Amino acid sequence: MSPRYMPGFGNDFETESLPGALPQGRNSPQRPAYGLYAEQLSGSPFTAPRGTNERSWLYRIRPSVKHTGRFSRIDMPFWKSAPCLDDHSLALGQLRWDPVPAPDGPTNFLAGIRTMTTAGDAIGQVGMAAHAYVFNQDMVDDYFFNADGEMLIVPQDGTIRIFTEMGVIDVEPQEIALLPRGMMAKVSIVEPGRDGFARGYICENYGAKFTLPDRGPIGANCLANPRDFKTPVAAYEDKETPCRVTVKWCGQFHVTEIGHSPLDVVAWHGNYTPYKYDLRTFSPVGAILFDHPDPSIFTVLTAPTEEAGTANVDFVIFPPRWMVAENTFRPPWYHRNIMSEFMGLITGQYDAKEKGFVPGGMSLHNMMLAHGPDAPGFDKASNAELKPVKLENTMAFMFETRFPQQLTRYAAELETLQDDYMDCWNGLERRFDGTPEGRSS
Repeated sequence: MSPRYMPGFGNDFETESLPGALPQGRNSPQRPAYGLYAEQLSGSPFTAPRGTNERSWLYRIRPSVKHTGRFSRIDMPFWKSAPCLDDHSLALGQLRWDPVPAPDGPTNFLAGIRTMTTAGDAIGQVGMAAHAYVFNQDMVDDYFFNADGEMLIVPQDGTIRIFTEMGVIDVEPQEIALLPRGMMAKVSIVEPGRDGFARGYICENYGAKFTLPDRGPIGANCLANPRDFKTPVAAYEDKETPCRVTVKWCGQFHVTEIGHSPLDVVAWHGNYTPYKYDLRTFSPVGAILFDHPDPSIFTVLTAPTEEAGTANVDFVIFPPRWMVAENTFRPPWYHRNIMSEFMGLITGQYDAKEKGFVPGGMSLHNMMLAHGPDAPGFDKASNAELKPVKLENTMAFMFETRFPQQLTRYAAELETLQDDYMDCWNGLERRFDGTPEGRSS
């Protein structure tokens, strides 16, 4: 059965799997219906202002204190947290990778996470990590929650199912899902990708939660509209079998054994929820005469900091759109940026790169390192007939942060690292002509 959803971003929802399971007019009755336990999950301090206060009330078969036992430390060598200053020999530079390799054997979602970069400090709750994932095995009796940050999951190949405490989310390529900090879940494959496994990207956001960006002069509409975000209705597992729960906490991993499923929430209400969003519903805006504004107009979600306009993380996409600007170089311009940019390609071709950047691939343009169109892309855009052109069958994205992104050893030594990436700018020759004739060239 396909999951069901409720529309809206940041709404106060209510939902129940059994009739009458959700108390009305109160949160904590003496005896909840069906013998359930009432429990609050807080995503913000109790005293946070109303506009940023997040909490949900859960009515579950067992309270969460029964969903963990004694913990044991475990090692997950490919999942790193900031600060992570791995020892490797790769020098600073603009970097690009082909997709991460397929798993060698049965690999579930947790074991398939590969950290590429980290930034900030997970314990200080600032910054982020950029991961790739690739897995081929469902989590059946395995569950996890991440106390270090929320997880923005971006599938690239294969449809996955995220069964959370608060309901089930199916998410396919060109959709995203957000798993809040501390939310219990397991992940399985609904439809494998072309090569029999699921592949994608994750932004682990240690800081303030993702929210919708202010539109400013754009006004009330366009970009990501709140009604297109979907939160799952209540669903639960009533399973009495041996299960494992893995917890990520302050960059370390711990596991505990229990005798039942922790996904036992029969009803809930509140505004601290997982959700999904279809990137194809993003309504882009742009130049309709000349020049083009900076990439912030493509921001889907932003995780703010105390410094206005300076994000802990921005999630930016480059979707299909019309290009109509007159007398304008239409691809992204050459630039250096105080923000650091980790980019991935979900499908198609990115308009600033003619070759080498493939779906499932990644690039890193760190703080103040110059980047921009490759030489073939520059030549094509400089000589194109400036008629209206629609970019189609494309979807790229960017995790952009105010912090420099530190490369992990895994990323530095990954076999798919493109040693020749810098060569893409070799064809940008000197074109300067200081004569009067050169003025009009």
